[in-house]
Amino acid sequence: MQLFNSFNKYGLLAKLFHWITFIALIVQVPFGFYLVGLEFSDQRIELENFHILIGISIFYIVLARLIWKFLNPSPKGWRTFFKGQVLIAKINHFLLYVAIFAITISGILKKLYMGEILNFIFFKYGFEKDNFVLADAYYQVHIYANYLLLALVTLHIFAVIVHHFIFKEKILKKIT
Repeated sequence: MQLFNSFNKYGLLAKLFHWITFIALIVQVPFGFYLVGLEFSDQRIELENFHILIGISIFYIVLARLIWKFLNPSPKGWRTFFKGQVLIAKINHFLLYVAIFAITISGILKKLYMGEILNFIFFKYGFEKDNFVLADAYYQVHIYANYLLLALVTLHIFAVIVHHFIFKEKILKKIT
């Protein structure tokens, strides 16, 4: 297996970034919605801490993925049926990154403005003063960005299905 992307296929690191991010988000998003419904308790605090750790990990993985993407451009070599298709794909991918960063950063800022000290894996950090108005505003961003992410992932999966079954392009081979 090749480490770097080729003209026709993604390399091992790009594939790992893609699928690890996907699996982490498949777990994280429903887990977050589950947490919203829980009553305040020690168990909820423990689960929220786990949710935060996963979220911060996703932030680091997506940041590394974005850096890798700039250093190692995506494969080309696939025909397109109309010029707007490439633009739509690029906009969707860009918005996927925006949504993931909006979710992770707003979640972090919500917790920091609640007066909590967060473990960023490499260091711990917290604000000296809390601000519940800002915490609530960041929480709203966190929620709406999750809905945006769900819509964008649905569009992404729909596009893969259309390309695979209607256009008969074996695009899944590029990323699996």
